Amino acid sequence: QVQLVESGGGLAQPGGSLRLSCAASGFTFNNYAMSWARQAPGKGLEWVSGIHSDGSGTFVADSVKGRFTISRSNAKNTLYLQMNSLKPEDTALYYCAKGKAAIAKATVDDVDYWGQGTQVTVSS
Repeated sequence: QVQLVESGGGLAQPGGSLRLSCAASGFTFNNYAMSWARQAPGKGLEWVSGIHSDGSGTFVADSVKGRFTISRSNAKNTLYLQMNSLKPEDTALYYCAKGKAAIAKATVDDVDYWGQGTQVTVSS
């Protein structure tokens, strides 16, 4: 019954911004770490960012550090990814994922449920 529904993807110009949202249901949201991962055309799944269950201890991949910010609202059962200074290489299908425990890890293997993904395209 776990359900993760991403939204907020779309087309942005280089240097632009987008905010992705993930609405979660079917589990006790505030007990679990959450992550974002992405898959670019022709490439494998890449871990992007993670956040601990209580919102502390956030982590981001080097490729997006300083540009992307992960956050969550446990009151709203929602995960966010604020993406600034977008680059064409950020173009990918972005997935929201539920962690297996309260502490986030910088790996796509530490999750047990995935959303359907939302497409982000960065192009002029």
